[in-house]
Amino acid sequence: MSSPPIQWYPGHIAKAERLLTDQLKKVDVVFEVRDARIPLATQHPQIGQWLQNKGRVLVLNRVDMIPEAMQQAWLAWFRDQGEQPCFTNAHQGQGVTHVAQAAKVVGEHINQRRRDRGMLPRPVRAVVIGFPNVGKSALINRLLKKKIVESARRPGVTRALRWVRISDQLELLDAPGVLPSKLTDQAAALKLAICDDIGEAAYDMQRVAAAFVDLTKQLQDITGLNYLQKLTDRYGLDPTDLTGESYVEALAHQKHHGESERSARQILNDFRKGNLGSIALEIPPGS
Repeated sequence: MSSPPIQWYPGHIAKAERLLTDQLKKVDVVFEVRDARIPLATQHPQIGQWLQNKGRVLVLNRVDMIPEAMQQAWLAWFRDQGEQPCFTNAHQGQGVTHVAQAAKVVGEHINQRRRDRGMLPRPVRAVVIGFPNVGKSALINRLLKKKIVESARRPGVTRALRWVRISDQLELLDAPGVLPSKLTDQAAALKLAICDDIGEAAYDMQRVAAAFVDLTKQLQDITGLNYLQKLTDRYGLDPTDLTGESYVEALAHQKHHGESERSARQILNDFRKGNLGSIALEIPPGS
């Protein structure tokens, strides 16, 4: 089954990118938030040019949704790349203190440079960047220790740019989720769709659900993690001898009166809500 072309670039994303590019001139440090289930697919291709010489804190959110073994594998891989990611579950607050500490360290470096030039210290200005729905607003709310930024499990909730005072040392710019102007890598686009990190208007639900089942089979073969048993336990239907497309259809006949759209939606919603347990959809390159 060929992958469906996935494309989504609504007007508010284009506007958000223009506003963000303008605001970045005022920013000292970037918090780049990615989805721990798909850390490579949620790396924005323009992040390098946006960063330039700014400090950066890499945050891999939704760590609770991947197996511990995959967290350790990704940690080792990122360290090999010279990165020290902060793994978080922003909704529960796990790992958020590490993010705050990383920001403090960056801030101290910035203000020491200001002092060296005879300038007064000031609050560090940071921006939170990431794809829609990777958990940026939840992270900000946890850093603030109160809910001030709207957060929801759907992309496109944050539409405007606003500065939020975290402390006397840190001011944070909450930016809307930004997608690349073109999703040229369709394998990555499929993973974004599976994880609900782009809008539903961009894709065919049944094809994406089928791709998810096929992907879990491939990843089980590579990692030895028993992903297929999670599907069998949830639905009473073993995917081992079925293609993803056939599995969606078989589940439709078993539970949804033949309505494949309903079975596709159930599979994707169960994965997104964690009802299938912890499943990582990417493994570190070279694994």
